[in-house]
Amino acid sequence: MTEKSKDFNYYLQTFEEVGYVEELLGSIVYVNGLPGVSQNEMVIFEDNTLGQVIGLDQEKIEVLLFSRANFTVGTEVARTDQGFKVPLSDSVLGKVLNPLGEVISSLSTEKQNDSPKITFMDVDSAPIDIMKRKSITKPLETGVMIVDLVIPIAKGQRELVIGDRNIGKTSFLKQTLVNQASQGTTCIYVAVGKKKAALQRSTEYYKKCGYAGNIIIVAADAAMPSGLNFIAPYTAMSVAEYFRNQGKDVLVVIDDLTSHARYYREISLLARRFPGRNSYPGDIFFIHSRLLERAGSFSKGTITCLPTAETIMGDLAGYIQTNLMAMTDGHIFFDKDMFDQGKFPAVNQFLSVTRVGLQAQPDLMRDISRILSNFLVRLAQIRQFMHFGSELGEEVKKMLSLGVRLDEFLKQKPEHNMPVNLSAFLLGVLWGGFWVNDRPKKLKADMLLMRQDYLKNAAYKQNIDKTVGSVRKLKELVDKIRLNDQLVHRAKEQK
Repeated sequence: MTEKSKDFNYYLQTFEEVGYVEELLGSIVYVNGLPGVSQNEMVIFEDNTLGQVIGLDQEKIEVLLFSRANFTVGTEVARTDQGFKVPLSDSVLGKVLNPLGEVISSLSTEKQNDSPKITFMDVDSAPIDIMKRKSITKPLETGVMIVDLVIPIAKGQRELVIGDRNIGKTSFLKQTLVNQASQGTTCIYVAVGKKKAALQRSTEYYKKCGYAGNIIIVAADAAMPSGLNFIAPYTAMSVAEYFRNQGKDVLVVIDDLTSHARYYREISLLARRFPGRNSYPGDIFFIHSRLLERAGSFSKGTITCLPTAETIMGDLAGYIQTNLMAMTDGHIFFDKDMFDQGKFPAVNQFLSVTRVGLQAQPDLMRDISRILSNFLVRLAQIRQFMHFGSELGEEVKKMLSLGVRLDEFLKQKPEHNMPVNLSAFLLGVLWGGFWVNDRPKKLKADMLLMRQDYLKNAAYKQNIDKTVGSVRKLKELVDKIRLNDQLVHRAKEQK
């Protein structure tokens, strides 16, 4: 982006080079002239429309537009001798930005500095090399029990969220983002190609969450030019790097990269690039990997990235989906069959993977993840075996009974964020034999009452945090819970 006070005439007089529009193809414009222009340089048209050079040859220049073309063949073009940058300051917190970094609206009513210090950040900067990165050591709490207990995520991780449309992916992302914003993390939500109504719902949700001052939305709706939708995730990552440079932890949610790939395919086909698999250009892997590599754990702060990908009928073998799996540190798979069965969130723990999340977890959480994962696998095998009509032993009946209660335990509404210590404690209560004779609805009601106590009663919260923090194994946690009547007062009444 160029400085607002500098228009077409300024750049024309400064560099004394002029080009002319030769051809218009949607969001692509071909220009002749401008002998000194370079790849990725910003150019400005005589009506002050901005574009970026994406291709060069001896005869013409290929320019990607960031707005609808309101000019014709023969329009003059000037170079700016600068790459694409966005103006950033701390005042963007609590704001909705367009992909050019301009403020559209506000999420928060908090007053900002009227004259903030502006820093211009490159939109397409190179990822920091591996020698300047640090090991991932800090867990990231999503507030979603099935994820925090079984498929944990760490700060600095790139975890793909994948699944069919309208089965809970966006709800999970919103829940995670608000949970992190409540803990002081700078959170950035990127909407790519969303309908205006869906984008408005997300905006209203973040306004009402109570932590809008830590949230930034980079919005590119379906009505915007494909060029703006293409650069939206890069702009968001530049915003993340701005706050990362201050030593802050940042969470970036990209919703979604399959739409982003389609926009890049459209741009590439218009630019007459050679189509590859599914008509996607051959460099689509490079485009996405360069973006996601900008996330990580650094000497100053972390950038955690949760990109989203859409499947069709649960097919994980799609081109873009498999590309994204190859460049991320795991994926959380939302299963349509589980969603249709009424399980929410519909996370399929058997097809989900976290490659670095466990290394950042405390010993207790690693033990819980191992035990729960093994139990769920064995439970699925037993349930499959039951189809043969075999007689069940007493041990198997107990396991199936626990499995029914565990299924109910892991169901969670988006508005009921569970702090990770409370999630571990409640699992210890369940594992310790409480709620054995309860109906599933009673179990869930008790859990919500204990959540309410945890959030509103400081002494109760302190006791639970102390109990969870003092043990390293699930068995030790269960033993402590059985000895402490006060902590399980609601559940113990039903033992």
